[in-house]
Amino acid sequence: MAKVDLDKVGKNLLKSAEGGEKVELKCLWQDQPVVVFFLRRFGCQVCRWTAGEISKLEPDLRANGVSLVGVGPEQFGLQEFKEGGFFKGSIFVDEEKKCYKDLGFKRYTALSVVPAALGKKVRDAASKASAAGIQGNFSGDLLQSGGMLVVAKGGEKVLLHFIQDSPGDFVPLEDISTALGISSSVKAGQKPVCNDDVCTR
Repeated sequence: MAKVDLDKVGKNLLKSAEGGEKVELKCLWQDQPVVVFFLRRFGCQVCRWTAGEISKLEPDLRANGVSLVGVGPEQFGLQEFKEGGFFKGSIFVDEEKKCYKDLGFKRYTALSVVPAALGKKVRDAASKASAAGIQGNFSGDLLQSGGMLVVAKGGEKVLLHFIQDSPGDFVPLEDISTALGISSSVKAGQKPVCNDDVCTR
């Protein structure tokens, strides 16, 4: 886990998807622990499925005084994402992508994104999303990766810092619960079997 400078990244501004006001990232952990899920894109099928998976934890997080927040790198696709009900937490936009940069979330190149997007992890996650009836689109910034940041109340320390290596990477639900020191009874979505019918489309 790379070292995160909470003072530096905490000063970055996010725009609320609800009221449009701008807040510093550190406001999210000022009064309670927080799980911040950084999406690649609001239109990304895998991101939508992952948002739904993470949202399974929301009742347990809330019961333990933990806030759940989703952040996207651009406004594009936000309205459809909200209307789809994919995520149960607050939603913000990092319009300047400063958090993404400061947290080490890489940008693909036009050449590197194709093999990454066709990898087994992405195919597996996309088949889970399709099985759950979740669709996506290819609109917006296709080159940005994402990850997760879990911070203790008051910014005391980073509990988890996850950087996607592949667009299909995500943090297992039990790892989030463990990082926070809480118990959860939710079950992760069933991992599909990757066969020619599912993974070659």
